[in-house]
This record gives sequence, C-alpha cells and structure tokens, in this order.
Amino acid sequence: MDELLTDRTAVITGGASGFGRAIARTFAKEGANIVVADIREEPREGGEPTHELIEQETDSEAGFVDCDVTSPDDLEVAVEAADEFGGLDIMVNNAGITNETDFLEVTEAEYEELMSINVKGVFFGAQAAAKAMLDNGGGTMINMSSAGAYRAMADISTYCASKAAVRTLTYALADRFGGDIRVNSINPGFSNTQMTAESSLGSGVKGRIDAKMLKGTIPEGRFGEPEEVADVALFLASDQSSYVNGESILVDGGMTHT
Repeated sequence: MDELLTDRTAVITGGASGFGRAIARTFAKEGANIVVADIREEPREGGEPTHELIEQETDSEAGFVDCDVTSPDDLEVAVEAADEFGGLDIMVNNAGITNETDFLEVTEAEYEELMSINVKGVFFGAQAAAKAMLDNGGGTMINMSSAGAYRAMADISTYCASKAAVRTLTYALADRFGGDIRVNSINPGFSNTQMTAESSLGSGVKGRIDAKMLKGTIPEGRFGEPEEVADVALFLASDQSSYVNGESILVDGGMTHT
C-alpha cells in the first residue's frame, strides 16, 4: 500500500511534544520528511527528541529548528528549513499554551503571552507558510484550535478566546488561498498529553471539576489520545481530503455537541 505523504515535507510547530510529536511521527510513517520547530528539543513527556526518533523508526528524514513562534523571523527560518527536503508542502501550526488563571485575575502580561503564542504564532506561521507554498505550487495547512473554541470553560477563558481566534482565522485563510492551499483546523477535546496531565483541569481538581467528572461529560467516556488527533491531521494533510477546505474538525469524543 502506497504511503499517503511520500515525497512531501511538513513543518510542525511545537513538534517536540504532545500533539505535535504524535503528528510528526504519524506523518513520517506515511513518507513525509519532517521539520520539528520548537523552543525545546526534549519532549515534555520524556523520551528521545522527536526528529531523532523519526529517523530511527522510519525511512523519512527529519530535522530540528529552534523556533519561538512569537517571532515571525523564527517562523520564516523554520519554513525555510523545509527547503533542505525539497520545499514546504504541509504546515502544522500546533504550538500553544494554556492558562488557568481566573478571568478577574488575568494580568496583561499573562494575556499577551498566551495570545502571542496561540494566535500571533499561528497567524505569522501561516503567513510564512503561505508565501512558500505559493512559490512551490500549493500545499496544505492545519491549524490547531480546540474544542474550547466551541464550548468555552470559565476556568480557561483566555485560552478559549485564543482558540476561537485560530478557528476563525482558519476560515479566512481558506477563503484567501482556496485553489492553491487548503487550510483546516483541528479542535481536540481533553486528551492524554503532558500539558493536560500538568493542568488541574486534566488531572486534579479545579473547583468542583475533576478528571473523573470531566470524563463523565464525554460520550466516549475517556480522554483522547494524541495519536487520534494525529490520524485526523494525516487525513487533512493527504489527498484523501482533497475537497476539504475551511473545515473545523472536532476530535473530542462527542463532548461539544451533547
């Protein structure tokens, strides 16, 4: 069976850990060469660096670029790194952080940090990628939003606002580049990533909410796995989704619409 991403190159921001790491490994197993763009080389969850693991597990090539997504210059360097493997075909704007500060206590510095990473990083990552893709004849782009863009939670109000911005930006980009670049977003719900494990919402108690109660609100009865998000990313990156553009796909076990 032919690999779905043979001879394609993907840049994945936040690719060292969590969803980004799972997406990078899944893409590589389907033939893509990978540029991991992150501020850290070591995975948050432990283990070997993603780019090194890919070269051990697959026949794909992979590299690491030190990238702070709040810097448009860093994002341009990350996109340019794809030229080593033949040029950019797939951009995954995945890097992001969360904030559990109560709305009334959020400081300007906290707000600006989160928005700079979660929104500015996606905006200028998309801009750098679009310029390269238009020069290369097209491509596909995936922006990581969140189920929080649909079903907001008071405990993560700043995060939800940022992810709603990413979701709406995706629609605008799909309209702008349709015919040349397909742009879609993925909206994960609660998933078994290290970032979730380190949050009080995902692993401990936040006010009256704990992990067991959260799972009770999900029809599937569990948190998702990063690999399940990666499989959706693979669909969006491949020709299997050739007529899917401007879509926002929930991967949340049915939590949002029940």
